[in-house]
Parts: sequence; structure tokens; C-alpha cells
Amino acid sequence: MMSTRGFFFAFAIAASNAFCVGAIGGENTYGAAPGNLKDHLDRLVRSYPDQIAGHDTEFLVLKNGLKFRISDGRTNKTLRELLESPDIDDMFYSPYPLGAEPKQPETDADPGRVRFEPLFVAMYGDCNRNEVVGHLRTIDWLPSHGGGKVMVTTLNGVASALEKASRELDELPDDLVKYLVPAAGTYNCRKIAGSRARSMHAYGAAIDINIRFADYWRWVSDDRTPVRWRNRVPIQIVRIFEKHGFIWGGYWYHFDTMHFEYRPELLSGKP
Repeated sequence: MMSTRGFFFAFAIAASNAFCVGAIGGENTYGAAPGNLKDHLDRLVRSYPDQIAGHDTEFLVLKNGLKFRISDGRTNKTLRELLESPDIDDMFYSPYPLGAEPKQPETDADPGRVRFEPLFVAMYGDCNRNEVVGHLRTIDWLPSHGGGKVMVTTLNGVASALEKASRELDELPDDLVKYLVPAAGTYNCRKIAGSRARSMHAYGAAIDINIRFADYWRWVSDDRTPVRWRNRVPIQIVRIFEKHGFIWGGYWYHFDTMHFEYRPELLSGKP
């Protein structure tokens, strides 16, 4: 299923091809490893047991023999550089606030929005080389409420996790189901709007829920003004997704409240 979001805000993408340093916290720098990095790396290994063999102090080692250096040694990255050229430890620069009440996030705190692309390409494939589609599976989305079909990857158990989330979400009352049906898209070989960084939709490991009730920072702000957080998605929906390994874009300073992506390594343990 291709995302409908691009049609909704294509003009915004066309108007802005890159982040403005001043608008995204250019006075701040990033790249220092968190003090509890080993805990994050241990959780990363546990979260993807079919893909990652382990780590030491320098490298993350995949089961196919690939090694990725954990740190590039840089501690002076702008937020744009953090998003587009992260190392592995940069993925943990901002902790995901599991269990917290939704509110205006701290400036530039986007937990989970930073992804070390070579790792995710190694795990899910490169959509530009047609390596993702062969792993996609169609699942029923909230079938009791006519949610239709969505396609996500089977790798790392994403399809199974989303099926479980769908069954639980399908039991919610109608006044909550309206936020979920219809879904706005899953697999889409694209980049994040205004960035060179690849979206989790490009791996078939993300879903956008009903765009009618969505809030997205580019719809209400631009690269020159501070971001004022907005959200209409009920927390009950967020908690069910989190239970099954999906983080929520509503916890981001650059918020995307329709967006959920499979990132169990950022939660408090494997769901």
C-alpha cells in the first residue's frame, strides 16, 4: 500500500528540500554517546535476534558477518547531520518517553527519528534495488471495522507484530477506531520529507493511521519558526502500538502523530 500522505502535502516537500539550521536547533550540537550506551546496544541486539549477532565496544556485528562501527567520533553534529549522517550511538541521543503523557517535547527531541541507515538497509533491504517487496505480506487491518488491507515486511517479525496490534485495536470502541480507519499507508519507497534520510516506510516497517485526525509539524510550521506541538490521537491507541514494538511519532518535537514504526530497541524491553 502506497502512502497517501505524499499527495496531502506534496507542496510542502517541493517547497523545502532541506532543513534550515536555525529552525532545527543549529546552535545545539549532537553526537556524544549516551552514558548508558551498552544498555541500548544490548537491547538492540535482543530486539533483532535474527539479524544481529552482538557487539563489543567498537562494532555492532550482524549474523551475516557485516560489522558497523558504533561511533564515528563526531560530537559536533547539527540536527540535520544527526538525521542524515548518524552513527549507531546517535540513534539513542533522545530517550523514548515510554509511559509519559503526551505533551510539547523538548526542542529537537525526536526519539527514534534518527536511524543508522546502513543497519536498516542490511536488515530490511534496499527498496531502490527492489529488495524490500519480496518480504512484504498483506494483513487485514481492523477487519471488524472494514479497515481493508495493508502491506508490511515479514522481517524481524514486523507483520506478526502489526497483526497482533490490529487485533487489539479492532476491539476498541468506535469513537477510537475512527482514528485508525482507513490507514494512510505502510510501504512506500521514499525519504523523509525535506531530508535525504530514508523513511521507515521504505522498509515496510511503519504505518500511518487515519490522516483525517493527524497532525504533522510541516503542516503547521516551517523551517524558520519554532514547532508548536499538536495532537489528537488518543493515548490508548499509542499504548497498544507500543505494546507490540511500535514507537509513536507524536513524541517527536518534529511531530508526526499518524506515524508508528517498529523500533522495539527503543522501548523498555522486547514486547
